[in-house]
Amino acid sequence: MNPRSLPAQSIPVTVLVAARNEESNIARCITSLKPAARVVVLDSGSTDKTQLLAETAGADVIQFVYHGGYPKKRQWAIDNLSFDSEWILLVDADEQIPPDLWLEIRAAIEHHDAPSSYFIRKGFHFLGRRFTYGGFSFDAILLFRLGCARFEHLVDNDQIGLDMEIHERLITRGATGRLRTPLIHDDFKGLASYIDKHNKYSSWEAHLRTLFFRTGRWGLDSVQPKLFGNPQERRRFLKFIALRMPFEPTLWFMYHYVVRGGFLEGIRGYIACRIRSAYIASVRAKIYERRITESILRGN
Repeated sequence: MNPRSLPAQSIPVTVLVAARNEESNIARCITSLKPAARVVVLDSGSTDKTQLLAETAGADVIQFVYHGGYPKKRQWAIDNLSFDSEWILLVDADEQIPPDLWLEIRAAIEHHDAPSSYFIRKGFHFLGRRFTYGGFSFDAILLFRLGCARFEHLVDNDQIGLDMEIHERLITRGATGRLRTPLIHDDFKGLASYIDKHNKYSSWEAHLRTLFFRTGRWGLDSVQPKLFGNPQERRRFLKFIALRMPFEPTLWFMYHYVVRGGFLEGIRGYIACRIRSAYIASVRAKIYERRITESILRGN
């Protein structure tokens, strides 16, 4: 759909964009957010042109300094910023909101019986192509009324130092809805950056899994695992099953490449599935490394 088919009046929603060193993505992202009443970029001390490009594109830029623990970047913004609009939309710097999705957002928030939050599908793009197969796209709550959602509180002692919610999901109150048009998740920073990011994420997940194995709890306040729950609850249920299974990296590869048809995406699909498998292998290797290190420190 041509962007000119969008209503001329801005849509009463504040978009929060998490960013750090995103000069390859930020202008494209903010351009896609023009229909919003306000766009706020939550920057973490970028050393490239992220802030300049964001401000030039019309966004407000707020610098976030992480001091550890909870809240992280987006929850901090929800708790501390002043909002003129009732609705908040969460977007990453490597994501774009297409015109059709904006039309759905406007219709949703103008409905007098609108749910308090909405699932939006993150449409996975990889190496220049939108993926139809492989199971990499997923639904997450990204649009919600102010005061009706908060991020999971998973750990107090985040030893990895990631200042943004990565795999933390939103806990909501009230009814939830689902928008049909997916956003575009397409990172233009290159494959090396993509792999490096997943290396950092795997350290964080290894820490989280270690705490889970010790306490039996996935965080201090979290989305509950339910096989027949909403998309977030189902994903959490499947994660709890997978992390207990031997050969988990191989199982994830088979799931994405064979069961979900990643092979139909050609060489791109093979690469994406291998990276996913390597991510899980890295998580489990780092958990094993932690156990060895702790054993040595105990003198065993």
